[in-house]
Amino acid sequence: MSNTLEGKVMLVTGGGRGVGKDIAALAAQHGAKVMINDLGSELGGDGVDVGVAESAAAEIRAAGGVASASGASVTDRKAVAEMIDQCVDELGGLHYVVNNAGIVRDRMFHKMSHEEWDSVLDVHLNGSFNVSNAAAKIFREQESGCFLHMTSTSGLIGNLGQANYMAAKLGIAAMSRSISIDMQRSNVRSNCLAPFALSRMTESIPDQGATDNSAHLDSIRKMDPAKIAPLVIALGADSCDVSGQIFAVRGNEIFIMSQPRPLRSMHRSEGWTPETVLDHALPALESNFTPIERSRDVFCWDVV
Repeated sequence: MSNTLEGKVMLVTGGGRGVGKDIAALAAQHGAKVMINDLGSELGGDGVDVGVAESAAAEIRAAGGVASASGASVTDRKAVAEMIDQCVDELGGLHYVVNNAGIVRDRMFHKMSHEEWDSVLDVHLNGSFNVSNAAAKIFREQESGCFLHMTSTSGLIGNLGQANYMAAKLGIAAMSRSISIDMQRSNVRSNCLAPFALSRMTESIPDQGATDNSAHLDSIRKMDPAKIAPLVIALGADSCDVSGQIFAVRGNEIFIMSQPRPLRSMHRSEGWTPETVLDHALPALESNFTPIERSRDVFCWDVV
């Protein structure tokens, strides 16, 4: 095993289970000291189980690695600040932050409550900001550091009944881009990753007996969460200078995702009226419209 992250301290939120746990384990195998943060809550965010983070950390230590555990909620700024201090005190610093913590509370948009909206944005978007903002001071002082934020094709493309999750995940992509711009002068990098993997979140997608959805879920269940970790480790290496990008991993496939850029333009020297927009601009631009698709419509081929 190589020492890609030798001498680094990595913080992984939501690191007690699933994708986060696999990332933490592989990071430790590649030389990193790992702080595993996990509130240990249920999928919807209810409950607390501090043993989830500690159990994952204990597995790393049993395998010969170095790991500490934190049960801090990423929505609690004071607890996050204490967790960052814990990283420095127990592991000797902080070099890589993986924002992976999340919950889901899926519901059709017109039936979604304000609490369901707020809670998902609070964990995903606000939580990612809280952890990144607290770590930024250390990164600026040492003039180095790396962020990896978990986005989702639910936000980048779309999914049914996930307005809160979609808004949070697309917001995370924008936040990551902002960090890559604002902290470039401090040699701090920031990227996003949309993972395809079997997890508690993907298992929560309703089947509802639909043939196409059942096939989609069967496809997801073939995706090993451990396949996500190698790209995460590589993006934290000193030899990597990649920043401001959005990646996706699906089985053995790695994708670079597009980001919003102009596709086509129309102009009239005399300006536009509602009538000429309807008669000229919209018909001319229509071939470049983005269809209303779900993630599974775009990633429609079998897992490699």
